[in-house]
Amino acid sequence: MGRPKAFDEDEAVRAAVGLFGGRAYDGVSVDDLVTHLGVHRNSLYKTFGSKRGLYLIALRRHLTDDVRPLLDALAGESDAAAALRLVTSADLGLLLLAAIERAPVDEEVASEVTAALTAVDQAIADALGVPADLATALTAAALGILLRGNPDNAVNALTQQLGPLT
Repeated sequence: MGRPKAFDEDEAVRAAVGLFGGRAYDGVSVDDLVTHLGVHRNSLYKTFGSKRGLYLIALRRHLTDDVRPLLDALAGESDAAAALRLVTSADLGLLLLAAIERAPVDEEVASEVTAALTAVDQAIADALGVPADLATALTAAALGILLRGNPDNAVNALTQQLGPLT
């Protein structure tokens, strides 16, 4: 009979979201995970299978805890500027890093990222009553603004050009 787990799996996954969201997959070593999560190496492998296994669980948790609330908030928004501000103020760090770093080389991550971004596109299209291709462009613009920083000034400039949508 094995020993009981000496760590809270939910807390470990939450901590992994923060770690991967701040440093990306390749910027986090197994030693980093062991240190920051307070998990023994053997427990990490036994519970999550691998670093990648923990990463996938963390990514899915991020989508549930951070992206899903954004989708819900967008559903109640009919103003383009407010919708863009919701996206640019959301904690989407892990999603963006996953899109850039892991999705090109990992089909499972690519599938999760594509589904999440498609859901954001659809939420914007539904909320604003705009065609899907315009919603996709708005999502791309919002994520670009988020990546570049200073979202309020950029959102203001963009929404001034979107006149009829606001």
